[in-house]
Amino acid sequence: MLSYRHAFHAGNFADVLKHTVLVHCLRYLGQKDKAFCYIDTHAGPGDYTLTSDYAQQNREFDDGIGRLWQGSNYPACVSDYVQLVKQYNTSPTLTHYPGSPWFARTLLRPQDRLCLYELHPTEQRILQKTTSKDRRITVYPDDGLKLAYGLLPPHERRGLVLIDPSYELKTDYEQVVDTLVKMHKRFATGTYALWYPVVSRRRNQLLERALQRTGIADMHLFELAVKPDSETPGMTACGMIVINPPWTLVANMAEAVPWLAQMLGDEGTGGYRVEVLAGA
Repeated sequence: MLSYRHAFHAGNFADVLKHTVLVHCLRYLGQKDKAFCYIDTHAGPGDYTLTSDYAQQNREFDDGIGRLWQGSNYPACVSDYVQLVKQYNTSPTLTHYPGSPWFARTLLRPQDRLCLYELHPTEQRILQKTTSKDRRITVYPDDGLKLAYGLLPPHERRGLVLIDPSYELKTDYEQVVDTLVKMHKRFATGTYALWYPVVSRRRNQLLERALQRTGIADMHLFELAVKPDSETPGMTACGMIVINPPWTLVANMAEAVPWLAQMLGDEGTGGYRVEVLAGA
């Protein structure tokens, strides 16, 4: 598990989808004056240099944020996300990509809290260094998939939990379901955003059915494919399953995901799903 480094994949199509959803949810929570808590189970270092050896190895960002960098006429929630990435870069050239902790830190207000879990020692140190002066932020050098439920319910009684393991361990598919059940029992009104890759459609079908069997209500799926499903190794699509989404998210993503499929799909083979897994 500690071999995984997100820097290889920073800014790819999966990040585009994940962070578009994340930004919208954080914006929505910030509309009310009352404080909220944001929990990230797999925070990473929070900063990625796209000129590094890691990012340059496969240059996955070229087919993700790179395709949107000089664009226009974005759907509203995609525009918000792209403008934040541009804010993170100090020049008109795309050289850096922010991780989810940066998006959250940028959108949090003085009364809000940010709880970040990161298990990888190197990425922990980077995360600690970049957040140590911010009293709103606590970094936990632990496995958020196993332990983050202990922070629930937050004393603010409002919150968002981002769950995005690498899925390098096949047991992650089962563990995310167990984790969501534990979290939801403690904090049923919270918003939960679960990211997943599509490398085996059968595995994803089992994940969706397992989530539906939990009985958790108000569960929506937003999936972005850049190529058709395949038996060959590699991620062809990814998705976000959001429990208790902001009421504005569904309409915004119904516009954004088809647009992203067209923009990021491989030679016109992109696709998407926008579905209700469980009604409210």
